[in-house]
Amino acid sequence: MRRASDLLKGVVSVASLPGVYLRLSAVVSDPRTSAADVGAVIAEDPGLTARLLKLVNSAMYGFPSRIETVSHAISIVGTAQLQDLALATSVIRLFANVPESLVTMESFWRHSVACGVTARALAARRREANVERYFVAGLLHDIGRPIMFMQVPEEARVAVLRSREGGEPLYEVEYALLGFDHSHVGQALLEQWKLPPSLREAVANHHHPDRSQRFPVETAVVHVADLLANALGLGSSGEPSVPPLDPKAWELVGLPTANIGDLLEEAERHYEAAVGVIAQDRT
Repeated sequence: MRRASDLLKGVVSVASLPGVYLRLSAVVSDPRTSAADVGAVIAEDPGLTARLLKLVNSAMYGFPSRIETVSHAISIVGTAQLQDLALATSVIRLFANVPESLVTMESFWRHSVACGVTARALAARRREANVERYFVAGLLHDIGRPIMFMQVPEEARVAVLRSREGGEPLYEVEYALLGFDHSHVGQALLEQWKLPPSLREAVANHHHPDRSQRFPVETAVVHVADLLANALGLGSSGEPSVPPLDPKAWELVGLPTANIGDLLEEAERHYEAAVGVIAQDRT
């Protein structure tokens, strides 16, 4: 029987993360590292440098004065946070050759960005330490789906059509057809990339947050953010309707109903800022 991890075999384009991110991870994990060392690694990739500076100067941050250098960005945003942003602005470029017969990758990444900024906004309201980690988790939550589009295109096509016609959540149709869904493929990919366990667990369980054991808050935030992003209708990963909400996840996130409007307004504002850097700049 085929497993989710089998879909990663032969996918050369996504076999490993960009070299600059891997070097950045090695530098950040070294306790002797300085901000200058991190800046030097980022400077090796002019495109990454430009994207990071564009992002930290956007409405997502709202800094009063313009940030001109990576070292300045590190001093304000933080080293770990900038590393997460580097991942967010790099990973999208690994999926340039995905078939777009049912879902365009521009629409896919728009939904992913919408989920990312919503997760970030929820985390900020919870006063979480590294809101960029939540942004990355939201951005990557559906990352297994383009792998499915590439590796099992016929099954993926049937799943999307059945979901549209029957009204079942797409992830349930995927599981019925294959024995796994896109969240399992995404988990396998993030394990291959050796990304942090919190990201892997949030991606693996974002449709079933009750299964999360080590990182229930991260998973619940991504679960809720995914639903809100679908409700906003900003792009689509193929899901034809808003997935069902887990009440316990909503309770764990702790967003008062009266604050939903403000949160969605903030998410839409940050979406416009982030999508111009991430989803529209894919070269």
